[in-house]
Amino acid sequence: MRQVRTIRYRDIAADLRGRVEGGEFTAGRLLPSESELSGAYSASRVTIRKALEALRAEGLVDARQGFGWFVAGEAVRQPLARLGTIEAQLEAEGRVSERRILDFAVVRAPAHVRAALGVDRVLNVRRVNLADGEPFARVTVWCPEALGAELTPELVAARSFYDLLPIAFGGATQVIGADAASADDAALLAVPVGAPVLVCQRTTVDADGAPVLLGEYVFPAHRTEFIVELAHPPAASIAPGGLRLVE
Repeated sequence: MRQVRTIRYRDIAADLRGRVEGGEFTAGRLLPSESELSGAYSASRVTIRKALEALRAEGLVDARQGFGWFVAGEAVRQPLARLGTIEAQLEAEGRVSERRILDFAVVRAPAHVRAALGVDRVLNVRRVNLADGEPFARVTVWCPEALGAELTPELVAARSFYDLLPIAFGGATQVIGADAASADDAALLAVPVGAPVLVCQRTTVDADGAPVLLGEYVFPAHRTEFIVELAHPPAASIAPGGLRLVE
């Protein structure tokens, strides 16, 4: 009987495809490194790379500088033109969102928080946000102690500050920049230390313009997109709106 010769990289691609489609590796999840896959499959890195490239051509995996290979999936997107939460956006898309509370305590306000909110004591809430079971953000929110006095970890895990605080909100200012993942954030977000992240600082004000919330959001850059709709005035610039140079 004639034996059918298989090509090694195709065998590896088929096995990885089965692991992805079987749910072992879910959307957004980093795959083992090429070196780790090389050892696991007893194949050269050239062969592993060829298998991964074949899966990328199928749209199953992708790669980014600083991350390595990961399972392709729909990015977490947030429009910035209105005040709202990314959880609401995910739920509108039919995706499952979850908040896991890491820290919940009234503390002395760090200097930058005191400068932003004008208070000495704040409720500090640190959490990790998940979409369809995968972490996509580390979030820290500071709220003046007086406003957050009635809140509990269970409440802030289930509902937004915008729903919980008994005030009228007037809007928010967001500043988004690039950074590298710290060891703590890398562990929470399941990305390599030093991987590119997007950091969003949001200051929310009440209807009178007084700052009432300060939030820091850290997102893995390989699966996050912010969307801004720009108007087209007569003398519109082609530069991104709100762009400023960092001194």
